[in-house]
Amino acid sequence: MGKAAVIIGAGDALGGAIARRFAREGLEAVIVRRHADQLEPLAEQIRSEGGIAHPFGVDARREDQVVGLFERTEAEIGPVEVCVFNIGANVRFPIRETTARVFFKVWEMARFSGFLVGREAAKHMTPRGQGTILFTGATASIRGREGFAAFAAAKHGLRALAQSMARELGPQGIHVAHTIIDGAIDTAWIRENFPERYALKEQDGILNPEHIAEAYWALHAQPRDAWTHELDLRPWSEAW
Repeated sequence: MGKAAVIIGAGDALGGAIARRFAREGLEAVIVRRHADQLEPLAEQIRSEGGIAHPFGVDARREDQVVGLFERTEAEIGPVEVCVFNIGANVRFPIRETTARVFFKVWEMARFSGFLVGREAAKHMTPRGQGTILFTGATASIRGREGFAAFAAAKHGLRALAQSMARELGPQGIHVAHTIIDGAIDTAWIRENFPERYALKEQDGILNPEHIAEAYWALHAQPRDAWTHELDLRPWSEAW
């Protein structure tokens, strides 16, 4: 049995790039999103590059499914060496149009599921005294903007979760880090919905998923006498 890298929110851009990066280092990529059939192209890409991929359809908001994912990974694939929580839930609603359903759904996706994933990863890593847990944050993790009350509230909470876990688990050998991805990422969604932003790609004005993935690998590879607990990544042109 090899060691596993569990990527929650292994989509077509950043999550996929992270999964491929860890697979290139010999970890078995446990790639997770709600619908398993959407993971096949990523799984095939990892395998074509010589890596090992295990796709799982899991709703990270459901406690039983998250518990089952980690138990099955540990039993059938290998010990979880790395866990990356990469679920977004970026939605925009004016506060007067933000329904209770919208607010709760965003909180479930971007915050509550992060708690479930982080807790289960910690349960399995702590007895071994090693492991890395990484949470993907956003600009909304540190400041709220108009129209993003639900998203900012969830991302602020995820950041607080990461900080608390880092302080609790660091002495037990578990590296917990939170990243702030401050800027547009090179994705099909940005290309189709924000062509003016996407045009900045030629000037290195949007984030390359592969480059973000390199930073995630660097976090995992850090020695514990020089751990980073929060890392912000943004294009040179981003205002901050």
